[in-house]
Amino acid sequence: MATAGDERAAADVLKSLARHLNCLNDDNKSARRRALEAVKRETVEQRLSSGALQELFAGLLKALLKCLSDPAETCRDAAIQILAGFIRAAPRPEDALPYLMPALAQRLGGKEILEPAEELRLALMETLSLVLEVCGRQLAPYLDDMIKILQRTITDPFPEVKKESCKCAISVAQSIPDHFHLQAESLLKPLLQTISHQHSQVRVSVTQAVGAVIQHSTGKNVDDVLSHLAQRLFDDSPRVRKAVTIVVGDWLLRLPDRYSYFHKLIPLLLSSLSDEIPEIRSLAEDLWKQVGSQWEKENEDDLKDKMDFLLPAPVLYTSGVERPGLGCRELVVRNLSKLLPAVGRDIGDWLVQTRVKTAQLLRVLLLHAEDHCTQHLQSLLTVLYRACTDPETDVRAQCLESAKLLGGFVSPEVYLQLLLPHVEDSTSCSSASPWAPLMVLGSVLRGSSREVLEPHLIKIGDTLSHPEVCQGSQQAQYLDQLLVCVDAVLCVCQVDCAVISLQLLKVLVSVQSLASQQEQCSKAEESVRCLCEAQGLSGACELYRQHMTDLLQWLSDSHHTWTSYSIQKTQLEIIAMQSGPVVGEFLPALLPLLKSCLEPSRDPEMRLHIFTMLSKLLLDSSNTLDSQGRFAEYMELVLQDLLLPNLVWRSGRSAAAVRTAALSCLLAVLHGEAFPAERVLAVEETLSTQLISALEEDSKLARLLACRSLHSLLKLTTQRLNTDSLNKIYPELLKRVDDSSEDVRVEALKSLSTWFSSLGKNYDTQSCRPHLEFLFQQLLLYMDDPDTKIQDSVLEVLKVASEVDGGLLQQQTEAVREKQRSPDAVKENGNGRSRRLRDQRQQNVKK
Repeated sequence: MATAGDERAAADVLKSLARHLNCLNDDNKSARRRALEAVKRETVEQRLSSGALQELFAGLLKALLKCLSDPAETCRDAAIQILAGFIRAAPRPEDALPYLMPALAQRLGGKEILEPAEELRLALMETLSLVLEVCGRQLAPYLDDMIKILQRTITDPFPEVKKESCKCAISVAQSIPDHFHLQAESLLKPLLQTISHQHSQVRVSVTQAVGAVIQHSTGKNVDDVLSHLAQRLFDDSPRVRKAVTIVVGDWLLRLPDRYSYFHKLIPLLLSSLSDEIPEIRSLAEDLWKQVGSQWEKENEDDLKDKMDFLLPAPVLYTSGVERPGLGCRELVVRNLSKLLPAVGRDIGDWLVQTRVKTAQLLRVLLLHAEDHCTQHLQSLLTVLYRACTDPETDVRAQCLESAKLLGGFVSPEVYLQLLLPHVEDSTSCSSASPWAPLMVLGSVLRGSSREVLEPHLIKIGDTLSHPEVCQGSQQAQYLDQLLVCVDAVLCVCQVDCAVISLQLLKVLVSVQSLASQQEQCSKAEESVRCLCEAQGLSGACELYRQHMTDLLQWLSDSHHTWTSYSIQKTQLEIIAMQSGPVVGEFLPALLPLLKSCLEPSRDPEMRLHIFTMLSKLLLDSSNTLDSQGRFAEYMELVLQDLLLPNLVWRSGRSAAAVRTAALSCLLAVLHGEAFPAERVLAVEETLSTQLISALEEDSKLARLLACRSLHSLLKLTTQRLNTDSLNKIYPELLKRVDDSSEDVRVEALKSLSTWFSSLGKNYDTQSCRPHLEFLFQQLLLYMDDPDTKIQDSVLEVLKVASEVDGGLLQQQTEAVREKQRSPDAVKENGNGRSRRLRDQRQQNVKK
């Protein structure tokens, strides 16, 4: 109550301001502005008592409110400042509310905002904030006016007005909650229209306002705002994400009807546990712990047994991961069935950010659900299959971590029952991504422990080595995931893997057979080394020795159906090449398999592949096929059943390629001297016949290999061939001296040199004189060959020939010289012979 002195002081001031108050109606805006400045100086800027200010405020209020509509912006600004000063200083500002609130509502809350200046709209909103601060609950009768104002100013074009309006909305909700809840819904539409504003601070303010409005509303509109808040979790501004975290945490703690919305609010708060900003993660952790602790206290009777007989933490938590509290875990478990459908839907969203957040959320949910994941395993696996094929690396990484958690929480007996059928029939999940079940299986196995996996190893090994699995696809991702599964088993089970060593080796051999990238082959070889280390074996050779019988039987079961497209032919090559000297210990099982594959009736391209492998082995026979020194025992089988049948001429380009490959193997056999001469002589007639036939091949390479093979045959059987065999060979070699290929010509001359060296005591030079004369005559003719390399090679042959019958060679040389001295010979030497040699070579080229 104002005292008599306060009233007299106020009356004196009003009397002194009478002239200025009259000027407020002046047409001159400068006069009006000066009048307002005078009012301000004489009132709020003076040190008057609060009672006097209260009297002055009552006396000046109507005039000041009228000035809020002054045409001059400076006058309106001055009036607002004076009003704010009175509201701040007067002891009973609520006395002014019957006039002040309608005036503010008229100025700011109409369909069209009357105040054009955005700075003044901000000043008016700041005044309203001041009124809310000092009047509080006494504003209840004016709630309608405030709601009208806020509905308009929250969507104001000026960002600062938006922020101040949100501040006012929070104050209204907190000041008069008993009345506000009736009209709270009307503020949600403008707030949600503004929540995506381009200014981050506006978004922060709107988020906070939404939190307060919903907190003090009837609770029926939570669903309307959740999607908007969820979108703000992807906001680029950490301040906005922090605001959302605080709002959601506050709702989970204090929202009256929060139990009805747990399944919708929990994902929002848990998503912040994976935020990139440590401060937000820490804030979310604190809020979540409070939520769990509060819920635990509120449901203490229901949780009594679990609290009294608290189960120990899974082994997973010993690796530095903090186990969530009982209340937090129970909250997730009881709402998991409602959460997983939404997770499954959002994991396939078209926005990358949504998929990443959902994958992070899934991992957090599983960390809370622990062994309760078992009852939702089928739907969880479906989600993981889809997420593991996501093109985004972060999504795949998070989902693989989730799969690893399943391995720690779910019994292998359960997850293998659901996982392995999908691994065997990958099309049941996705025909476009057959590797998805393997990817999930690899991560699940890594999350399991050695003790729980050990009883199921054989089942796992048999599934991985099943042809439909280990040979199921040539896609690089598929093979990579096969290797991941093998590595997971080796890493977790270590020495226990001995029981499935054969199955794992089959998988690794299959991967190498299908791989199109060297990197995958290298990874598979590294896994082979790990498999050896797990069993304490010294190297891959020991591993192959342990399983070679089973591996060859594995291949033999299907060899009758092999074609050029069969993976088994490549598997055979991998096994034979990587086993090194071990392959020589299993010739009785290997050679019959090769014989069946190299039958002339089989696919030519498949035989070509087998011959290529065989040639590699033969070139290093001492360290492969002949490592035990017993390869010679199988000479008849190798020559008569593997090589010679494939040297028989057949039409077609593929057949020619097979003959060339067979010649390569034969050359390796003869050159490597793996077979003793006695055994080679037993089949010499058939062998030389096929080689002589091969000298007429169209392929330059085949002719070259045939020449080299004859060279090796003559060298291997030095001075042991009979006269008929020798005399059958040299004419064919002599023909090759006129070959179109220089390499073949040189090789033929080398073979002739070896032929002369092969003439032993059994070769009667007298009875075979015509053969030698013919040979000497033909060789001497090539001394005039235009190719100096051929001339040099012929000279070397003649040097060796001179040791056989030097007199005959001398005689033939003299005869050639005499012939060259005659006039006709000169002409022949000058023209005819060169032309004849050229014609012979042209004929060979045409052939």
